[in-house]
This record gives sequence, structure tokens and C-alpha cells, in this order.
Amino acid sequence: MLTSFLNALDFRQLCEDRFSQFVPATATHRPGKILGALALSMAAGGEQAADIDQLRAAPELFGPIASDATVSRFMSRIKEQPEAFSYGFATMTRSLRTKIWAAAGPRNPARLATPANPLIIDVDATLVHVHSDKEHSAGTYKGGYGFSPIIAMADYGKANGTGEALAVQLRPGNRGANSAKSHIEVLNQALAQLPDDLYDEHGNLQAEKILVRTDSASSSREFLHHLDSLGIQFSTSYSLPVVKERFIRWIDEKKYWEPALDADGDQRDDAWVIDATKVIELKDYPAGTRIYLRAEPLYPGAKANLFDTDGNRVTAFLTNSPRFNVAFLDARHRARGRCENRIKTLKSTGLGKLPYWSFAANQAWADLAMFAVNLVSWLQLVVLPSDHAAGCWDLKRWRFRLFSMAGKVISGGRQRRLLIPQRAPGAQLLCQLIEGIGLLFQRWRHGELAA
Repeated sequence: MLTSFLNALDFRQLCEDRFSQFVPATATHRPGKILGALALSMAAGGEQAADIDQLRAAPELFGPIASDATVSRFMSRIKEQPEAFSYGFATMTRSLRTKIWAAAGPRNPARLATPANPLIIDVDATLVHVHSDKEHSAGTYKGGYGFSPIIAMADYGKANGTGEALAVQLRPGNRGANSAKSHIEVLNQALAQLPDDLYDEHGNLQAEKILVRTDSASSSREFLHHLDSLGIQFSTSYSLPVVKERFIRWIDEKKYWEPALDADGDQRDDAWVIDATKVIELKDYPAGTRIYLRAEPLYPGAKANLFDTDGNRVTAFLTNSPRFNVAFLDARHRARGRCENRIKTLKSTGLGKLPYWSFAANQAWADLAMFAVNLVSWLQLVVLPSDHAAGCWDLKRWRFRLFSMAGKVISGGRQRRLLIPQRAPGAQLLCQLIEGIGLLFQRWRHGELAA
């Protein structure tokens, strides 16, 4: 299924254009074949380059696969030219994303984005624990060694799939999650990945159609002022300052609050939200920044802090969104939890086990992990109907339901076929996806879809 999708995307030709300098001119295994095999292996659960032997064991399905030594030499050349690989990979993925989003038609995230309902980019950092002798690995705040990658991800709504990763920036483990410089760098990489539909005829980003959503580590004034200078909306968690006792008593008066909404837009009876901009003074933040509070019952075992005087946990977030519906803004900000699922998926797709000593090679590996995750996200966006149950599956479920399905390869009539059991739970979905990919390929081939 994924190999058919890569072929439909003309992946090998794109790789040949971007990465031909990383292999000898006479090499049998070209960049597209090597990178494609690595991405497929990682999508299926591989954790190191040697795991492509799973593909090598089925040449009738995947064709000839590069040896471990060939892959090792390819990664060594990346280590020698990291900037060239990073630039080639970024331009390749942007080209593919442009093609995919255009093929999504009415579900194109760029065309759906408006100032009132912008395209959301989540920015978050995580920890990856590795052996201490890897290049640039450092001690983390949790007492281990490793890296602290920061990730920018697009969340284009539950109806259009699980969202995708736009950029992964590998950093030493001792780099803080609240570094404004790192957030600006990864945001710039993410914005460079957005298709042309989010740029006007003069090449200027339509920033008012984008919202950056973060946790409190990204609420630094420097980063928020940078977003404001670009004209980008933001929604960021905020740590409440210590205030006077009368303010705490005002928080307890829930008669001033309104009910919060859950993820489905239904009203909750045990959670409240309020616009506290006129009560809590914000100094040196961008003009138009507002602060909102949310109160909900403490979960069992949680310790109350200074503000939790009536049995409710009080949290806050900042935004400069042009919308003023308090409950809507709160529900949209709380949906930031979906980015945690994407990070978990990235870690189970290669980011959690960085296999090389070289920092540049590990950065390339992280990029490939992002690409492997995005392959399935793009399938959800452009091939599956918007109401299909598999549209919200994470990658682990795809592996269990589809990628691990038993089958038998047969030959006859000068054709090779793959037989799968009709009673397998995912058989119908697999056939539907294969058929959809074939139709997509034909439409691209005949120029019926804009690239």
C-alpha cells in the first residue's frame, strides 16, 4: 500500500533530483530506493537501518533492497554534507505536501484556513534518551542523557485525519524547552513547509490564517512578539503569577464564569472559563493579548496550589485570536493534547531510538521518521473519506490492522498477485486504499489534479 503511494507521488524522481550527489553515478540502488525502504521500514515499526531486512526478505513485493553496507555508506555521505541533505529533504517534502494538499480538494487544509478558523501549528519539545557517547548528547533535566528535539506539527482538525509533522529540530538534551531561539527556528522551518496556497500572489505568507499553539514553555515574550511581528495568531498556556488574596476570592466566585465545552462541543457541568484580561495585568506582551482562565475539579491525588482553594484546578492561557467566544477558545486550546499523540507516534516510528553516533545522521533519521508518519497522515487526508473510522487511527493501529496482515504472493498469467484473506478485518479497507491510490495516480498522470 505505501509503496504504491510512493510510486503515485513520483517519489523516486524527486529523490533523484535532490539527493543524486549522495550516491555514485553508476550505483544500482538510487536515493529514492534507499530512502523509500528506510521510510517503509520505520512506518512498519523498524528502529534501526538494519530492520530493512524485513523488506529484503520479500523481493517479490518490494524488489531488490539495498544492503546494510550500502545504507551505511549513504548515511556517511549525509554526515559529510548535512546542509545539502537538510535542504534537499525540506524542498522534497514541501513539494510532496503541496501535491497532496492540492489533491485533497475541499479538504485542503490551506484552503480551509481562515482568520476565524486558522490552520493550527503545534510546537512542543520532548526528550529522547540515548547512550551518553553519541555526538552532542547531554544530560537532561530528568537525570538521563540524550536529546531534546523540538517539533512543529500541523493540526487540521479531527475530520481530516490525525495531522502531520512539519519540522523536527534535534537539540542536545540540556537545551531548555523554553528557548525562544529554538522555537523561532523550528517555526521558520515549519512555515517554509507550507504550500503555496497559504501565500499570496507576491509570495507573502497569509499569516492571519495561521495559529501557533504551545504549552507554557513557549509563552516567552520574545517568541510571542516574534509571532505578533509576523501577524500570526497564538494560543499558549500561561503560568499564573502570585497575586493578592482578593483575586483568589474572585476566582472562587463562579457566578462570573461560563460553562466550558468538551472536545465534541458539548457543554460541561463541572468546568468553567472566563476572560480575565481586565483583572490580571499583562506587562510587555504583544498588544491585543488576552488571558483566559479555566477551572475544573482536581483529579484524584492532585495537590492543590495557591489558586485551588475551592477544590478546582485553575489554569490559564494567552491568545490574540480575533474570536472572543471564551468557551470556544478554551476548547481549541485544550485540543493541543493531540500533539502529544503525534510525538508519541514519532517516537514509535524512529525518533525514540536514534541509532547513529553522528548528530547529522541522527537528524536525517529524525527527518525520515517524520516522513514515515506523514505518509500515513497523507493517506488519511487524500484517500480516505472524511467520515471513515480509520481517519483517526494512529500509526500503531495501522500496523496491527493492515501492515501485519498475512498474505500470499502468487504468479500466473504473467502477473504477480498478492492474496489476502477475505475475512481479515482490514481486508476491505486495504483494497479500498489500494484502489484509491490507483485512481489518484491516474488523475496525477493525466493532469486532472494541480501539483
